[in-house]
Amino acid sequence: MEGKRQAKIARLLQKELSEIFRRQTAALGGVLVSVSAVRVSPDLSIAKAYLSIFPADKAAGILENIKKQSKTVRYELAQAVKQTLRKCPDLQFYLDDSLDYIDNIDRLLGPKKDKEEEKTEEE
Repeated sequence: MEGKRQAKIARLLQKELSEIFRRQTAALGGVLVSVSAVRVSPDLSIAKAYLSIFPADKAAGILENIKKQSKTVRYELAQAVKQTLRKCPDLQFYLDDSLDYIDNIDRLLGPKKDKEEEKTEEE
């Protein structure tokens, strides 16, 4: 169970990371990186950031680039939260594919919905 302090810090890190990625991806054009969730360890030493990247076909390459630049991202994050946090947690980045999973389920269930609607209209 996540404590109040963990939740507050996770929200702060999510907000600041989103801003950092917005500034960095503005130069790329056509790429959107959003931070869907941040989970902070109980001792506040590790933060796991789940990223949603659009377009999905470039996601693996962009995530790999972000992982390589994690020290730079951590430094920028530390500068942004230095008034709130004494020590910036280590960052771990993961690809959040929950939206792709939901889209796949909707696609699989889509044709069945149409067939059911046709049956109710015929009756």
